[in-house]
Amino acid sequence: MKEIRAEVITIGDEILYGQITDTNTQWMSAELDKLGIRTVRKSSIGDSEEAILGILEEGLGRADILLITGGLGPTKDDITKKTLAQFFGDHLELNNDALEMVEGFFTQRGRTLTEINKQQAFLPSQCTYLPNAVGTAPGMWFDAEGKVIVSMPGVPFEMKYLMSEEVLPRLREKFKTPFIVHRIIRTVGIGESYLSEMIEAWELALPSHIKLAYLPNLSQVRLRLTGVGFDKDLLEKEIDLEVEKLREIAGQYIFGEGDDELESVIAQTLTARQETLSLAESCTGGFLAHSITALAGSSAYFLGGVVSYSNAVKINQLGVQAETIEAHGAVSEETVIQMAEGVKKLIGSTYSIATSGIAGPGGGTPEKPVGTIWIAVSGPNKTLAKKILSTKTRLLNIEYGSKVALNMLRKMIIEEN
Repeated sequence: MKEIRAEVITIGDEILYGQITDTNTQWMSAELDKLGIRTVRKSSIGDSEEAILGILEEGLGRADILLITGGLGPTKDDITKKTLAQFFGDHLELNNDALEMVEGFFTQRGRTLTEINKQQAFLPSQCTYLPNAVGTAPGMWFDAEGKVIVSMPGVPFEMKYLMSEEVLPRLREKFKTPFIVHRIIRTVGIGESYLSEMIEAWELALPSHIKLAYLPNLSQVRLRLTGVGFDKDLLEKEIDLEVEKLREIAGQYIFGEGDDELESVIAQTLTARQETLSLAESCTGGFLAHSITALAGSSAYFLGGVVSYSNAVKINQLGVQAETIEAHGAVSEETVIQMAEGVKKLIGSTYSIATSGIAGPGGGTPEKPVGTIWIAVSGPNKTLAKKILSTKTRLLNIEYGSKVALNMLRKMIIEEN
């Protein structure tokens, strides 16, 4: 099965200067992926004849398709069309269909077609004209010895129109592309290297047309299975089977698929079981509450919480014993357990989470360095506590501690039911 490769190129000094954000390449790559076409490179270059000629030569050496956006305006700094003609040893000539489209565009808006705008109807004689019904710059399709170069406007809504109406259907017809099916499996509570060792035999036994990629971040590792084939239904069944095998090996660390997040998985479970949650946050400072209430419908299971940043609030609101803090400190197993049990009793929830730590950048000691975080989760039958050692970076510590806390809750809910 021959892999079809594409390169996406944006042209414009304004992109290189950082004056505008390039959103085109992400959208285009996603649409190509749906056709089974793999984007092998994305490039941004300036409005320079030398740069455009160079990237065309290079791109055709590594890809079957070059998709170009930008540089098609009517002003002198827009040189893409002229440079493409030069690349193919061609010349610009008036395209009557393009002229009619441009004239109609201006007429519909009650405007007069100027000579400079008329220039947009001049195209390389060798290109296939791609009509742009939402703008004045036509698209251009070039066949280059079995490969394809397409030039489109850089304005996102014009590019998307041409891609959807003209380019993607033509690519599908020309290359008879296979289907690409992705499946994302989300894991938490295990590092990338440990996970890799655990599932190594399964990974090595994957069919040759199904590949695995590891996508780690601060607290999770996403596993992406990508299958390529001409029978989409069969491909999806094959991936389903591999996911089942994976769950048998690493199921304790898998919490969801696709766009699932810990917060949404916990929300669905608590809502379905009519169970509730409360929070006692110290070092996370309300970050946990924010991540939970960011989901619509959180009022069905989240009752409330206390941001107990000071020891006084821990003692007076949550019922933490002053002797406990004096003997063990606010950042301790004993204190965080009393925080979790105290807030659960205060608010009357089924489950509770408590956090207390040293987020940094100051406040650490040799015994309790920055990044030391104690977390407790309390349920109907037990309370569990765990210490983690995170980074020296405050915001990362807050986020990581929150994710670990949520995973502890997820595991307790599974064990309790």
